[in-house]
Amino acid sequence: MNDMGDDAAVATRLETLRVEHRDLDAAIAALAEGGASDQLQLMRLKKRKLRLRDEIALLEDQMIPDIIA
Repeated sequence: MNDMGDDAAVATRLETLRVEHRDLDAAIAALAEGGASDQLQLMRLKKRKLRLRDEIALLEDQMIPDIIA
């Protein structure tokens, strides 16, 4: 079973990742709107955003207790 300190650390990490994910979303949108966008930079930002999404999903799964049916 998870310790309360672990849960708090996971919750803090989740919030940090969510903020970074939103920031990346805004950066991608701004870069795409810029017209002469750097496609390589855009790809890197999108890859980072996907990695963040995966890490967020993994941490959210850790926060949800296993239910034995």
